[in-house]
Amino acid sequence: MIWQFAARYFRARKSTTAINIIAWVSVGAIAVGTAALITVLSVFNGFTGLVKSLYSSFYPDFRIVPDSGKTFVLTADQLKQIAAVPGVASISSTVEEKAVVRNGTKQTIAVIKGVDDDFTKVAHVQDKLVSGEYSLKDETGPQAVLGLGVEISLGLDVEKSRVPITVYMPRRDDAAFNPLMPDQSVVSGTAYPAGSFAIQQEFDSKYVLVDVGFLRRMLDMQPGEVSAIEVAMAPGAGERKVKRALQALLGDGVQIQTRMEQHATIYNVMMVEKWLTYVFLSFILVIAAFNMIGSLSMLVIEKQKDITILKAMGARTATIRRIFLAEGLMIAGSGTVVGFGLAIIICLMQQYFGLVKLGGGTFLIDAYPVEMHGNDFLLVAVTILVIGTLASWYPAHRAARQVISLKAT
Repeated sequence: MIWQFAARYFRARKSTTAINIIAWVSVGAIAVGTAALITVLSVFNGFTGLVKSLYSSFYPDFRIVPDSGKTFVLTADQLKQIAAVPGVASISSTVEEKAVVRNGTKQTIAVIKGVDDDFTKVAHVQDKLVSGEYSLKDETGPQAVLGLGVEISLGLDVEKSRVPITVYMPRRDDAAFNPLMPDQSVVSGTAYPAGSFAIQQEFDSKYVLVDVGFLRRMLDMQPGEVSAIEVAMAPGAGERKVKRALQALLGDGVQIQTRMEQHATIYNVMMVEKWLTYVFLSFILVIAAFNMIGSLSMLVIEKQKDITILKAMGARTATIRRIFLAEGLMIAGSGTVVGFGLAIIICLMQQYFGLVKLGGGTFLIDAYPVEMHGNDFLLVAVTILVIGTLASWYPAHRAARQVISLKAT
């Protein structure tokens, strides 16, 4: 019965046109605020998804690293146990070390990353090649795959170069350092450029990929010594479940980092930006709530006779209050539905037609990316429910407490 009264008040033509206008203005304001919130949150989702896709090309689902120090040792049996954990699809042993890379008179500082043959199963650098091929060794000896930024810094063209690059890095034995003969304090090796990749500037200007055996020989590492074990999850596997299983298997002394934990700063900044935007855009809905207060207050004045009749028929104060609360929620709900529809149309048009461009021509994509998530729709709906209830409470309470005389005026 309460919702029937509220629906009738919502649909019926009011005696004063201004009440109708204010009511529909309230619906429109909520619709605009809802559409803006969903659209902006979807854009943030799109950028987050884009960043994740870029990182997934180079970084794995999980990275097992030592709690302290730069390297740790795993036996062949331990590697087999890691690979056998439910939810683990592939693993790759990697070694990383900073080095000076030189090509003739040009040189740059880079991170030399030694990877094994399974690295392409946990990352997808091979899909991001812009020149040459993904090859780390052949019959001629060690080869290297360079980031595009490193290639440019060294003045290389990997498709035409027939000259190897030279890698210099400090010896691991600090006691070997001799200030009088610094050349004896470094080790060097050569590798032929085979290809170059372009993922993101952070990777392109930093990394050089080589065979893990080549790097281990340069650093005089013992068998099974690694900087990290990189792990790819099987499709459908639960991230938390796999992480717990790996931690239980390896125990203390190592950290199991998810992809988000490997780059916690970037993801945290993006999430903070998203939630701050949500808070600021929610003020649009708060402003719309003031229109609702005005609309419901005027409706209470107009429906004084109806309230009198309902009370004369035995309606309780709580019933009157609920009717006008329902009226306010109906206004908020109508605006929410319209806003959701607008947001879906806008997001779909952006996804398929790229109406709003990024500009500049230097980005990986031409238009703003958009991803709609059900959680965002639920969050906005709950937000509007709370704001709508608070905005409706005062007019509803006023209607319920209003003393109306049955005497003719």
